Amino acid sequence: MRNSSNILTKHGNKLIPLVPVVILLLLPLLIHNQYYLHIFTLTFLWVALGSAWNIIGGFGGQLSIGHAAFFGIGAYTSSLLYIHFGLSPWLGMFAGGILAMIAALIISWPALRLRGPFFTLSTIAFAEVVRLLANHYRELTKGSIGLSIPFNPGFVNLAFRSRESYYYFLFAFMLLVIICCYLIQNSKLGYYLAAVREDEEAAESLGVPSTFSKLMAMLLSAFITAVAGTFYAQYLFYIDPHTVLPIDVSIQMVLIAAIGGLAIWQGPIFGGFIVTPLGEFLRAQLGGAFRGLHFVIFGVVLMLVVIFIPEGLYPWFTRIIGKRILVKFGAKNEVKTEEGGV
Repeated sequence: MRNSSNILTKHGNKLIPLVPVVILLLLPLLIHNQYYLHIFTLTFLWVALGSAWNIIGGFGGQLSIGHAAFFGIGAYTSSLLYIHFGLSPWLGMFAGGILAMIAALIISWPALRLRGPFFTLSTIAFAEVVRLLANHYRELTKGSIGLSIPFNPGFVNLAFRSRESYYYFLFAFMLLVIICCYLIQNSKLGYYLAAVREDEEAAESLGVPSTFSKLMAMLLSAFITAVAGTFYAQYLFYIDPHTVLPIDVSIQMVLIAAIGGLAIWQGPIFGGFIVTPLGEFLRAQLGGAFRGLHFVIFGVVLMLVVIFIPEGLYPWFTRIIGKRILVKFGAKNEVKTEEGGV
């Protein structure tokens, strides 16, 4: 009996992550409010972005605040190829991802050799240069006026009339990114990055290729971020430097990963499902007479989490809440087993 209970508990624990997946799959059938579906769609996008940043910032321990550049490169590349050449956003998505990887290689090859805050400063400078270029070359990007993407519904054009279609597409994209992060964390590259993050000099002395490992993490992170930029552009059908290239985009990626938990694939999931709906709710409730106040409240909440739960919400949840539930459940099973005399 005890062995059977242990087996059920073991398999039950493996099935627990499938519960929220099933709930989210059924959600559009239960909730028809378009605004709520919009919030969930944005949440899926930001979970994917936070997970992408976590590859280099969490697994690799390199604080990049320039990922908005890759996000904007992906959005602008696919949009310009679609507008001027009629190229499907599906192909433009990979073109933007490859271009973002090239840009990441150019900036990261020298920058990843830097220590301390110098790498962070170089990524900020890179993102600012990309933003200024997008503003300056108005013949190509329309500058601050922005690009309006033609709406031609169809799978090939990655354009849909219903919000539910975007919901499921970004949900699938989020799941794919989460699976990639899980595989990276448990791969040889993930172990190399963990060693570099803890002590780079010691890792190098043991033969770990630190620069190469960080470079690979940066390239993967840049590619996923650029792909997310294409989805974002096709979701809004409008982009400009102020929406896809501001430093706010980079900071939100960092906050989602840091609040949920760095260096673990589950962290950005927790962070994204808290930070994004909270930000949207505060913006909607305080956007009238108290315009801008939601930024203050949002910042205070984030500071409290960072100060009092520095390890992140997911480790805190599993350490405090999860253990109590498991201990209580285990104690009840032990009592039932003793009463049964087995």
